[in-house]
Amino acid sequence: MRASKFFIATLKEAPSDAEIVSHQLMLRAGLIRRLAGGIYTWMPLGLRVLRKIEAIVREEMNRAGAIELLMPAVQPAELWQESGRLEQYGPELLRLKDRHQRDFVIGPTHEEVITDIVRREIKSYRQLPRHFYQIQTKFRDEIRPRFGVMRGREFLMKDGYSFHADFEDLQREYRNMYDTYTRIFTRLGLRFRAVAADTGSIGGAGSHEFHVLADSGEDAIAYCPGAGSDYAANIELAEALAPATPRAAAAQTMQKVATPGKTKCEEVAQFLNIPLASIVKVIAVIREGIRVSGTERFALLLLRGDHELNEIKTQKIIGRFRFANDQEIVAMLGCKPGYIGPAGLNGFTVFADRAAAVMSDFVCGANEEGFHLAGVNFGRDFPDVTGKDVADLRNAVAGDPSPDGKGTLELCRGIEVGHIFQLRTKYAEALKCTYLNEQGQPQMMEMGCYGIGVTRIVGAAIEQGHDERGIIFPDAIAPFTAVVAPMGYGKSEAVRAAADALYAELAAAGIDVILDDRDERPGVMFADWELVGVPHRFVIGERGLKEGKIEYKGRRDAEATMILQDDLAAFIRERLCA
Repeated sequence: MRASKFFIATLKEAPSDAEIVSHQLMLRAGLIRRLAGGIYTWMPLGLRVLRKIEAIVREEMNRAGAIELLMPAVQPAELWQESGRLEQYGPELLRLKDRHQRDFVIGPTHEEVITDIVRREIKSYRQLPRHFYQIQTKFRDEIRPRFGVMRGREFLMKDGYSFHADFEDLQREYRNMYDTYTRIFTRLGLRFRAVAADTGSIGGAGSHEFHVLADSGEDAIAYCPGAGSDYAANIELAEALAPATPRAAAAQTMQKVATPGKTKCEEVAQFLNIPLASIVKVIAVIREGIRVSGTERFALLLLRGDHELNEIKTQKIIGRFRFANDQEIVAMLGCKPGYIGPAGLNGFTVFADRAAAVMSDFVCGANEEGFHLAGVNFGRDFPDVTGKDVADLRNAVAGDPSPDGKGTLELCRGIEVGHIFQLRTKYAEALKCTYLNEQGQPQMMEMGCYGIGVTRIVGAAIEQGHDERGIIFPDAIAPFTAVVAPMGYGKSEAVRAAADALYAELAAAGIDVILDDRDERPGVMFADWELVGVPHRFVIGERGLKEGKIEYKGRRDAEATMILQDDLAAFIRERLCA
């Protein structure tokens, strides 16, 4: 490929609405151009990156035994009604009507469509197992699309679906996909981690997310670096174990202390000169979907002052809920938010986090504006919390014991780029997807679901790999692996001949190379290819040729290296073809 025949549209500055590094650099490097909110045109350079990711994904999925197909983006709404997700999925599901006023949706995912195919086509246990996948455009009508392709509305995704006669075989394929995804992200050249995860709106049993590790990642990951441990989980799922030490006996007398205007735990701790961990905070919530009224719907959650509520875990314990508003708190408790405490609130449903349940002589709200209680104890000053009312309600924090017992947890941040689920029979039951077993009896199929965000990988790779000059792509997914940048290509016959020869040599070695034959100054050429993220750059100039040398610089290298022309073939084999 010659640059003069290609389309390169780099920018010196990113548009002001580009919020994160990957969005800024993808626009500056000419990988994408915005068409509408969360909708982008993939320009030639960006499309080359997408296609390389697709190729690796496709090779590994085929190697794993999956079969590729292509399903429609537009889906009849009746299928979503049948599965029960038409309303459940919410406004992210883009709905539309055709000219006959029939209802359709633009698919954000394809569980319904693939299950409909399988229930029509597969009848016998002899036809199982089957694993179908596609690489196709999806659409989710995000309320606030942002961060470029990281949270866009239209995106490219690999979604695969497996069907099985029993759960044991589903587990086998799940392990197969876990290994396959590990190979995919390894081949893509990304630093990543697989973590146990919540199944979310997809539903089903176990699941794992695959995260590209980056400081800018939206997701927090808890992992154990201890010897022999492979524990890692999304913070939404990571278990916070109960403290190993039991609750200490009460040593203080409860007393009311003035805390004027101090409504936050941090403010109270500073005002009273006490550790934040010695405060119990109370969160008032309204339990939804419960067919009772009054105090059973209105619940109080107790957490240690330095811990954060984990809404995913809490919902699994108490059911769907929302946070009570100020008016509801005043109406039910007779005090303003910020001063709520469990003492004196008999008759209310109370749930305590494991860490809060073993506290003694703690500080909490006095249920009176401007006051807190000190020296408070369970059992003495209000009813104790035991049994099912004590649960894991909080986010794990660094230093917590690892659930596998092999050390303590640390936290890092990641960008989710893949997710695998054991769906079990959720969709098979909803859409009546059955097969006949060996005895001729109908049985529900077990189902797995496996997704990779192809466009999201591009943004995640850039968030992980960049510097002040631009993108640093791994070799496997860079738009070009190498660039030959001759100085004075149109002016020097010697430079032109050497550049053409090197270009041909690299191409013959199977290197995806571009020859920059544009009439540009060296500084412009170098800045463009560093911005675009090409991993390897060869510079040819008359001075170097006179010395029998060509300049090489890797994208991550601090300094360039001069390579003897006689050693160039060996250098290419060792550095670029390994």
